[in-house]
Amino acid sequence: MEYRQIEVEKARRFCEAVFQSYGFSSDQAKTITDVLIRADLFGIESHGMQRLIRYHNEIRSGQVDVKAKPEIVHETAVSAVIDAKKSMGQLASLKGMELAIKKAKSAGCGMVPVRNSNHYGIAGYYSLLAAKENLLGISMTNSEAIAVPTFGRLAMLGTNPIALAMPAEPVFFSYDAATTVVTRGKLEVYNKNEKPLPEQWALGGDGRPSTNAGEVLHSIINKQGGGIAPLGGADELYGSHKGYGFGMIVELFTAIFSGGLTANYVSVTPGLNGICHYFMALDFGIFGDKEAIKGRLTAFLKELRESPKAEGQPRIYTHGEKEMESFARNTGGKIPINPKTLREMQDIAAKQGVPWDLGM
Repeated sequence: MEYRQIEVEKARRFCEAVFQSYGFSSDQAKTITDVLIRADLFGIESHGMQRLIRYHNEIRSGQVDVKAKPEIVHETAVSAVIDAKKSMGQLASLKGMELAIKKAKSAGCGMVPVRNSNHYGIAGYYSLLAAKENLLGISMTNSEAIAVPTFGRLAMLGTNPIALAMPAEPVFFSYDAATTVVTRGKLEVYNKNEKPLPEQWALGGDGRPSTNAGEVLHSIINKQGGGIAPLGGADELYGSHKGYGFGMIVELFTAIFSGGLTANYVSVTPGLNGICHYFMALDFGIFGDKEAIKGRLTAFLKELRESPKAEGQPRIYTHGEKEMESFARNTGGKIPINPKTLREMQDIAAKQGVPWDLGM
């Protein structure tokens, strides 16, 4: 399927206009859009404008409350818990990470779990906010149940990504990955492109591997069993139990600490997603001279990149390099977009009365 190319600034203006049409303020629309466009610029199609149709449906169904005002319900010098009140995930998450950063600058560390929220985009967007303030940042989120525990056949955990970012030269160290083999968004992209899933990515309702993206998505949505395999695949041979454990760690930091919903209860009640997040900012200067610590990380990353390559491999990447190179390549230029996603966006424009100038 041939992807189309749309100008970044046109895409940004269109998304902002769409979110304002729902009732978000100009600043709120810019925040939500920035998270989406950043994903596309990083080359993460699954979490970019591809997500607009999901947000449209959730806003229109009442799962997202456009007028919500996230509230701090518990607070200490180094921590807080935020009730998002069904607000857009990006807005509650920006509040959470900004609060964590503020606490880290005053107390050395800030930790903020969030409950009753919605999908927040790419986890790495928020960890990088802390890194840009010369701090170490961590971001996690649970989601509706989509991951099958090792040896199970019913989705019980979310895709539950973990993101960590820390300043280094010339590129920040920025790790952002789901604790499942892939994300739901990647299944949606495969389904749009009518491509079979690779073996071991997903399981059918009987607990056996399935390569049919449409059927797996249908089973997940309708709670009929099956789902995405934990990082490591469907059995212990390649470490399924480790991915399962990482997913559980995310549930602990997000849902358990915040008093919110674990993945198996997310999106079960009509009109409520109830997704939970966790944000942490750490002033690594509490361990010594900050520039010396950054220097050690910079040196190690350089040694990794320059270490011997496997046969036929021209390069070793460190986490964050591919995204930053994609960002530099696409910023000010064009974003490749699936024609089916483009049609979804055109349909949203018609329903919301937003001018359409992205072409088809």
